[in-house]
Amino acid sequence: MGPMSLLPGTVLDGFVLEEKIAVGGMGSIWRANHPDWPFPLVLKSPFLGAGADVSTIVGYETEEMILKRVEGKHVPRFVAAGDLRIRPYLVMEFVEGTVLQSMLEDTAKPYAEVVKVGIQVAAALENLHRQGVIHLDLKPGNIILAKRGAVLIDFGLARHERLPDLLGEESDIPMGSAATIAPEQCVGERSRPESDIYALGCILYRMATGDYPHGEPTSVAGQKRRLYSLPQPPRAINAKIPKWLQEIILRCLEIDPDQRYRSAGQLLFDLNHPDQVILTDRAEREGKGGLFRRLGAWMLGRSVKQRPLTRMVPTRRVSAAPLVVVAVDLARGADPLAQEVRLHLRRVLSMEEGARLACLTVLKTKLHGNAPTHDSHGRTMYLSRLVALKDWAQPLELPDDRVSYHVLEALDPASALLDYIRLNQVDHVVMGARGVGALRRHLGSVSSAVVAEAPCSVTVVRLKGAGGAEEGA
Repeated sequence: MGPMSLLPGTVLDGFVLEEKIAVGGMGSIWRANHPDWPFPLVLKSPFLGAGADVSTIVGYETEEMILKRVEGKHVPRFVAAGDLRIRPYLVMEFVEGTVLQSMLEDTAKPYAEVVKVGIQVAAALENLHRQGVIHLDLKPGNIILAKRGAVLIDFGLARHERLPDLLGEESDIPMGSAATIAPEQCVGERSRPESDIYALGCILYRMATGDYPHGEPTSVAGQKRRLYSLPQPPRAINAKIPKWLQEIILRCLEIDPDQRYRSAGQLLFDLNHPDQVILTDRAEREGKGGLFRRLGAWMLGRSVKQRPLTRMVPTRRVSAAPLVVVAVDLARGADPLAQEVRLHLRRVLSMEEGARLACLTVLKTKLHGNAPTHDSHGRTMYLSRLVALKDWAQPLELPDDRVSYHVLEALDPASALLDYIRLNQVDHVVMGARGVGALRRHLGSVSSAVVAEAPCSVTVVRLKGAGGAEEGA
């Protein structure tokens, strides 16, 4: 199922591959055509072979969910998606235009060109944010300058305010591009539209000076330095930059998102009306600043870093919209216990009308030994378990905005479940427990550990008269 198995002329559900545009660790991108679609198409096929990163599958699902729900001239038109069980792929319109990355050089661009690009991208962000989507990976390679304006592509890290945040729920590690990631993203915050404004500020800085404000760090520690340090003012590098443009760029690059532009529309207005930009000390900065300014940046960075992280949109954390987790053991397939768990889950959801459900299963890993890597269909064990989880939940008939699916890979299932519960402030857990055997009494069970340590209510489901098999999750 890797990208190398695709060749020019390959047909996927009627889509004919023409030529490969790009290939990387995440997958391949092809020009394609279809008799039912009269415009040029692009097909993205994620790499799901041996050694593929789990985030590839999660990013694919995220992009599919979001592309189906966004519209307008600033995003590519969604066409089709392949079945995850057979061959996942995404098809969208091929946008004719210039990728911004190809325009960048080591030298500064004329400031008029910087402003022109800024206006186009700010307009695209304003449109995207009004649709409830934050891109969270805005960079020159993900911006196409077309006749119709800036078109944003690659929504694998994006966040939709009305959809489950698949990436944010599974991990709190920094996710984004090293050169343009926002400070709050470095500490796991994924719910701020201002993160895209920071990224646009990095792009404008790069165009105006020839370099990014914090370089392109190769480590997480290097990325997090933007939490404590101020960038060199653009005019200190390129004196031709007007003060009003430096004011705009540095406002985009404030460490605290509350001190940036509160919307892309406000940024767009300033770029269109430089005569009305109110100049502050940002416009006058000539170096990295004195001791007090650097100390202030350090203190502000600590404040941002120590804030409680917002894992969901604020409106979710109310009693009328709890987050319910179901942990189901599918190592033996949808056996009687898994079916009994689903039955009890229906009852819980019927009493919580506004609840959102997260379906979890744990793929237990081993430190040593030869664990199987693929199932009988040639799918990775992760993908096989994800398909099984979706099949198990299908009878619940929940809409996309009320359910998400997560395969946790871990040596210790109980610890993995507890980490997820704490990270996402879960309200209620439904899970199965197998019979009481001597081995489980000695080692302890997954369900007993979750009941003992979870900071929420837990419903444990058992089969009447169950034997003493070892418990999974």
